[in-house]
Amino acid sequence: MLVIGGFVLYSKWRPKGFEEVVGQEPIVTTLRNALSTDQVAHAYLFSGPRGTGKTTTARILAKAINCEYLNNGDPCNQCSNCNSINEDVAFDLIEMDAASNRGIDDVRDLRERIAFSPSVMKHKVYLLDEVHMLTTGAFNALLKTLEEPPPYAIFVLATTELHQVPATIVSRCQRFDFRRVPNDAIVQRLAFIAKEEGCTISEESLGVIARQSRGGMRDAITMFEQVVALFGLTPTVEEVNNMLGIIEDDRTNELANALVSDDLVRALELSREVSDDGLDLTKFTKATINILRERLLVTARSKDVDLIGLSKLSRIIANLAATDFRRDPSDAIPLEVACATALIIEPENSSANSVQKLDTS
Repeated sequence: MLVIGGFVLYSKWRPKGFEEVVGQEPIVTTLRNALSTDQVAHAYLFSGPRGTGKTTTARILAKAINCEYLNNGDPCNQCSNCNSINEDVAFDLIEMDAASNRGIDDVRDLRERIAFSPSVMKHKVYLLDEVHMLTTGAFNALLKTLEEPPPYAIFVLATTELHQVPATIVSRCQRFDFRRVPNDAIVQRLAFIAKEEGCTISEESLGVIARQSRGGMRDAITMFEQVVALFGLTPTVEEVNNMLGIIEDDRTNELANALVSDDLVRALELSREVSDDGLDLTKFTKATINILRERLLVTARSKDVDLIGLSKLSRIIANLAATDFRRDPSDAIPLEVACATALIIEPENSSANSVQKLDTS
């Protein structure tokens, strides 16, 4: 892992203010307004996919609540309280990983500590990460605390599995749902980091990283860091694709065309050719699915929507997505079965088409 100035990149470029949080504008605006009008809730629930900024936003919120020179809802990052949180030495910001401290005794210990007033700051902020991992008994103990919190205590609960958090907990928190960060926003942030670090990398390469991160800003920065660590400060698109294991093979397009045109024979031939060449069929199939997904979107957006075409593309994508290569990523059988199932098992008015191609070949 690349270390610059004593920090890994994600730590170095972790947002310190709301203006640096990427892709969560509605949440940032709401929190800023609450802070500006001194209407901070006693408990917040941040839910959403990993790497989208839940914990980072919670830490910024903790700074803003205790900032000595709050400016329109933004922490100054200059006062002693802001600096202590930035440097991870704040006694009044208590972070607890609920995955490791999930029992009722852990929450009871937390409740006992809440009884003590803040040592330095105005408010004590309790950040419970992965809160869905708490046991039933721990949730019940936490519920009592949320029902009657001391005036100086503020709770921020973070989770990637909102459905596992009891409704009684959710109802006592102000809830914010973090979304996956748009690819354009990730590219923009990575381009800024790359420029600051003296790295020359194309927008196309950053786009590849953004798509692979699946909306996770943290994952995107980690991937970028790995690319730079492996290939230096001037990585090419080919090197990025190679590091991330992305398949660049014209046969992905050819397989997509064969499936769309009901050419089962060619689809089976391509599956075996790719397998014989030793390619990772998991990645090959995923690349083919991405091509078909783009076609599905184009078809759906057209003025005269082809419903039969949409149904067909959806069926093909569903069958390819269900392939299981866990036993052997180079075994063609799962892909062959998926292709055959997608083209042979279809609506009655078109089911003979693929079989006819087999009979005449």
